[in-house]
Amino acid sequence: MSELAAARRVVVKVGSALLVGPDGAAHGAWLADFAADVARLRARGQQVLVVSSGAVALGRRRLGLGKRALSLPEKQASAAAGQSALMRAWEEALAPLGFTCAQVLLTRDDTEVRRRWLNARATVETLLGLGVIPVINENDTVVTEEIRVGDNDRLSARVAQLVGAEALVLLSDVEGLYTADPRRDPSATLIPRVTHLTPEIEAMAGGANAQAGVGTGGMATKLEAARIASQAGCATIITLGTRLSPLNAIEGGANATVIEAETNPRAAYKAWIAGSLAPAGALTVDAGAAAAVRRGKSLLPAGVRSVEGRFDKGDAVVIRDEAGREIARGLVRYPAEHAARLCGLKSDAIEAALGYSSGPLVHADDLSVATHAGTPGVAAAASGA
Repeated sequence: MSELAAARRVVVKVGSALLVGPDGAAHGAWLADFAADVARLRARGQQVLVVSSGAVALGRRRLGLGKRALSLPEKQASAAAGQSALMRAWEEALAPLGFTCAQVLLTRDDTEVRRRWLNARATVETLLGLGVIPVINENDTVVTEEIRVGDNDRLSARVAQLVGAEALVLLSDVEGLYTADPRRDPSATLIPRVTHLTPEIEAMAGGANAQAGVGTGGMATKLEAARIASQAGCATIITLGTRLSPLNAIEGGANATVIEAETNPRAAYKAWIAGSLAPAGALTVDAGAAAAVRRGKSLLPAGVRSVEGRFDKGDAVVIRDEAGREIARGLVRYPAEHAARLCGLKSDAIEAALGYSSGPLVHADDLSVATHAGTPGVAAAASGA
């Protein structure tokens, strides 16, 4: 399947029913087989992130809570007891193949609050740069219902958005989206490809396919995740996870449903910066900095002449030339009071001035250049420092 083979970054969601066996212990054989699948992708230069359920299921066994319904405090206690078991299971599967994994626990705020979003992205990017496989889960030990993502289908889509992944694989207990429930209707047919999520497609998931899937999510949540991913420039693949080497099986033509991306990750991110965020301030830059920004380069403090507004790290700001024309919008890496202290300074003087350095004021990756004066648009230039 071209979407999986061509992806630079792949996010794979693994549910509890795949990872935890009937006895409540980690399913070591499945994990070892899946690790070999991951190794195949890594060998051809792809980066892989895993969004893994299983902490609560493993923890409740440790705590002797059986299979009854759990209260929120009991779920949080189970997650706390099960996180170490979950990571040990992943380490035992990946280490024999020479891979290091790292636990990343997120809440909804980490994927929606811009400052925390930037921090989470920086952490994950660093792990990927070091060759580590991030194993990501919702931070169930502290999260409340009000700030929950809700299920790992949606969390995996948020992670794909966070890292600019091109492919999201949702491993399920069904082969994909069907026209009706195949367990009840023998005439139901698999929908192999969806170019656009229409109300008619979503109705299939909300009705006959509502219970398809594992854990807390069904097919409806998988399509919700696919919508998030598609708008972020990421294709979603829903397929059966219980088969051996599910990723290899996808590429070999096994049954699956592909929901195509509406755009590409870079364009989606730039458009989000340009049109979805209310600017909290403005930076006025000199002619040299304006020219560099128009070419899609990072905004360095040396070219900044003044700072307006009250903003924090991660907020959107307008970048103007000395004539007052808007030339770009971007996510600033310093709060307003620190940005003001950096005006005109060389990059190597940032740490001496502030006691820390977060790089340029606005990095090229977080910059959307205006298509013409006063109208921000998607930057066409390649990123660069």
